[in-house]
Amino acid sequence: MDAVDHITLTGVRAFGHHGVYADEKREGQEFVVDAVLVLSLRRAAETDDVVDTVHYGELAERLVAVVAGEPVDLLETLAQRLADDVLRDDRVDAVTITVHKPQAPIPVPFGDVAVTITRGRS
Repeated sequence: MDAVDHITLTGVRAFGHHGVYADEKREGQEFVVDAVLVLSLRRAAETDDVVDTVHYGELAERLVAVVAGEPVDLLETLAQRLADDVLRDDRVDAVTITVHKPQAPIPVPFGDVAVTITRGRS
């Protein structure tokens, strides 16, 4: 049986210009991303070599690049773009992405708004 292991990276902060409203796209705001990767870490554990795993520093940089990239209207679209980027690594079997928008234009007090998606290989 293959191992079902996880790499979890939470609280990655990045500035982006996503949102439905023109001022969100113009001014931008901070987004926070959590990623949980499902993959086998058996080879990395055996070799003790970073080349046999997903380097979480490089993963964080890729997530930031996606958030800072081409603006979209919806968090759902941004989350899908992030998941697609993670799944480009053939070692990753599935990923759960959560995108938080702490400064969302909501007219009442709130703690957080987030979208979470899970995607795997077809």
